[in-house]
Amino acid sequence: MPKNFLSRAYSRTLIKQHKIAVAGVAALGTAALAFSAAPSSADTVTTGAPAATAQVAGGVALQNVKGTVTDQLAAGNLKLDTLAAQKKAADEAAAKKAAEAAALKKAAAQKAAAAAAAKKAAQERAAEQAAARSAQRPQMQPVAAKTYADNLDGWIRHALDIMKAKGIPGSYDGLHRNIMRESSGNPNAINDWDINAINGIPSKGLLQVIPPTFSAYHVPGTSWNIYDPVANITAAANYAADRYGSIDNVNSAY
Repeated sequence: MPKNFLSRAYSRTLIKQHKIAVAGVAALGTAALAFSAAPSSADTVTTGAPAATAQVAGGVALQNVKGTVTDQLAAGNLKLDTLAAQKKAADEAAAKKAAEAAALKKAAAQKAAAAAAAKKAAQERAAEQAAARSAQRPQMQPVAAKTYADNLDGWIRHALDIMKAKGIPGSYDGLHRNIMRESSGNPNAINDWDINAINGIPSKGLLQVIPPTFSAYHVPGTSWNIYDPVANITAAANYAADRYGSIDNVNSAY
């Protein structure tokens, strides 16, 4: 036998054993992979097909969880968007209400200012008109009330002013002359002997007037006392004007 014959046979034996070992390692690797992919609760793994099924089921579960989380996030975002929209609408409504209130307040202030301005203008016009009337109106000097002496002259002059105002005719001379004849200038004179006295209505005063005549011809604005000098004169002059045209036409008892 040649020397290298043993060597070649030995080599072929090693090659064949090597192939078997490699195949066995490959088989063991495949089994390990299948076992690791199987669920932990599985008792045995018979083939590689269940591992693939487990891998698919795990992927579906992960997809379901992912979908649930995504839906929750989407719902949360929708709720936040809704709250934000509601807050925005409330803020806009409050701002609109505040703007309307401010506008009403401004309008009221403008109206009040206009009314105040109109009132001030009216007051100024009234003041100007009053000043103009005052400038146009002549300055009147106050006139002191006319006074009369408390004597026959004063009584006659006072009576003449009243007679003039009332339209009763008569003169100073006519009054003075008849007074001196009837009573001598005594305002308290009384006739207690003539027919009037006999009839119970005696003549009285400066011009000797009986009470009924004094009452009938009394001049408004004078005293109702028959002994009052001015009232007695004016009543007698009023009677004489009605009976004789004027006291100046009386030259005797009347």
